[in-house]
Amino acid sequence: MGFVKVKVGLYNPLQPEKVIEVDAIVDTGAVYSVVRRDFLEKLGIKPLSRRRFKAFGGYVERDVGEVGMIILGERRTVPVIFGEEGDAVVIGVTALEIFGLEVDVVRGTLKEAELLLL
Repeated sequence: MGFVKVKVGLYNPLQPEKVIEVDAIVDTGAVYSVVRRDFLEKLGIKPLSRRRFKAFGGYVERDVGEVGMIILGERRTVPVIFGEEGDAVVIGVTALEIFGLEVDVVRGTLKEAELLLL
């Protein structure tokens, strides 16, 4: 199928009127979303903590925080990993669940998920 690419608005939840639009890749194999540090700093978003992640055959430490996202016209706040220079903006499954979205593998787009109340 390839990658699902979407336009995403990013904003600081404390300043929701300032939005930057970026191209993102949806990765259903990624738990968290990744946004480059320079985008987050431009919005005034500061890290909340630092976490250790298994990646690249070992472990890396990255700052984590929260960013406001706009996907398909809806606004939500999601956890985000502060990415490094050159990292793609990645939308992980945590953000998809928060938005109530899933990947339509036939069309290569996002669609509303059937939500279950259990």
